[in-house]
Amino acid sequence: MRVLTWAIRFVLFIVLLAFAARNTEPVTLRFYFDLAWQAPLVALLLAFFAAGAVLGLLAMSGTYLAQRKEIAKLKRDQSAGRDTHAPAASQPPAAEG
Repeated sequence: MRVLTWAIRFVLFIVLLAFAARNTEPVTLRFYFDLAWQAPLVALLLAFFAAGAVLGLLAMSGTYLAQRKEIAKLKRDQSAGRDTHAPAASQPPAAEG
């Protein structure tokens, strides 16, 4: 299974390397106020991919930190012998009569 995973990674690397080699022409990215940035297409694609990955990590960091805080609290509660999320033992209904 490891060999297959590495083979897929290698093929993907070769395909992306060939894509980068074929797209080296400079392109112009135009912003507002007559600002422009001229760079190779592959560099712009890499920059925007990296920016999207960073923004995605920042977007999920709040949830990640909240979950870590809750896990730490649950571990403290468990080590202290307090299980706050355990279901309460239910009593059978009292017999009438």
